[in-house]
Amino acid sequence: MMEKLNAFLTIPRQEAGYRPINERITDFSQVEQTLNSRDRKLQASRCMDCGVPFCHWACPLGNKQPEFQDALSKGKWEEAYRVLTATNDFPEFTGRICPALCEKSCVLKLSCDAPVTIRENEAAIAEAAFREGYVRPIRGERKGLRVAVVGSGPAGLSAAVRLNARGYDVTVYDRAPLPGGLLRYGIPNFKLPKEVIDRRIQYLKDDGIRFEMNVNVDQAHLPEGFDAYALCTGTPQARDLQIPGRELRGIYFALELLSQQNRLLDGETFPKEQLVNAHGRHVLVIGGGDTGSDCIGTAIRQGAASVTQIEIMPQPPIGQNPATPWPQWPVVLKTTSSHEEGCLRRWSLASQRFIGKNGRVCGVEVEEVQWLPAETENGRPTMKLTGKKEIIETDMVLLAMGFLRPVLPELPPLVFPAGDVRNGASLVVRALADGRKVAQDIETYLSNL
Repeated sequence: MMEKLNAFLTIPRQEAGYRPINERITDFSQVEQTLNSRDRKLQASRCMDCGVPFCHWACPLGNKQPEFQDALSKGKWEEAYRVLTATNDFPEFTGRICPALCEKSCVLKLSCDAPVTIRENEAAIAEAAFREGYVRPIRGERKGLRVAVVGSGPAGLSAAVRLNARGYDVTVYDRAPLPGGLLRYGIPNFKLPKEVIDRRIQYLKDDGIRFEMNVNVDQAHLPEGFDAYALCTGTPQARDLQIPGRELRGIYFALELLSQQNRLLDGETFPKEQLVNAHGRHVLVIGGGDTGSDCIGTAIRQGAASVTQIEIMPQPPIGQNPATPWPQWPVVLKTTSSHEEGCLRRWSLASQRFIGKNGRVCGVEVEEVQWLPAETENGRPTMKLTGKKEIIETDMVLLAMGFLRPVLPELPPLVFPAGDVRNGASLVVRALADGRKVAQDIETYLSNL
């Protein structure tokens, strides 16, 4: 029971906020700040301990938010960490990069648009756990069975931890030099510092999980000698924009920029002709999601002359959207830390062709579109071209339009796909949840042999 069930009436929501813009754009260090322990406990005390905790219902991992808020509000940091990690093995990741579906369902969000700072509290609990030594091995009694996990992204790491905790000997394979998958190579350091990943990976190694890196595993020829396999290879194929001029130089997929920048920060080197760098460029980001936002922040830090982001969908409303009431995901205008750093944003624009000069892109012809309401209750809006065209000048284009869902072949019974490779591109928190589910599925399979 919360000590002060009415604390939400007297304590306003307080976010930690970001480092000053003029400071943070000069480096790739984490942009988000943190609160001191006293203020963090006060924020946790705002939880109402609802009889029906919608936050718990909305979380793909099933986190018990009221319970760990209660422990945190009382200063019981270790208890808060134990409650949190009963459902989430990587709170230091989700506490930084999760869009916090729990907060979107918090009663304080629904009633007065001031939810409990659940995500920030989660990150603070995780950091306290590492700092105070609350993180302990979870290696279960050995069963003499071996499981291979192919892919070291969120789903793979989640499956590996749960399988190891159940007593299986786990080996994780990945074609990349270092573990983490999307966490390491897709998310910028200013959102998720890579030392946070390295710290956790070291704990996993100490727990007995083996990592075999720089190994490109073929789905049709999996490593031999294992009793089961978790296939967690993600969605490697980005959605392309096949319009005239696509062959011009200066047009890249978003991850070509993001992955290379993270690799450079990890100490890798690339020939000058292979560098994907926005320095001095007029950058156009096509795609309005989180990946597009990450491209904006990265391009600004690389020294772009200007950054413009265009989106084919219409601009969503600010704050509230009556078209997407709870429990739907609220489609409202999202302004990230990267947007705040300097970016022109435009909506309802379809790209028609790339324009080049001397083999390099120098502009994109776009056409304004109109979205017509769905004709049926369960139908989709229809896009209509308006004929209003213009050319956006640019000498670097970044395609951030999502990823294609992989087509899996028929798999033998001992191979279990998990995460994005099974469900298509989604949130890190959903991949973590699916990794846990597949670990349980593998346990059930091996127990019935």
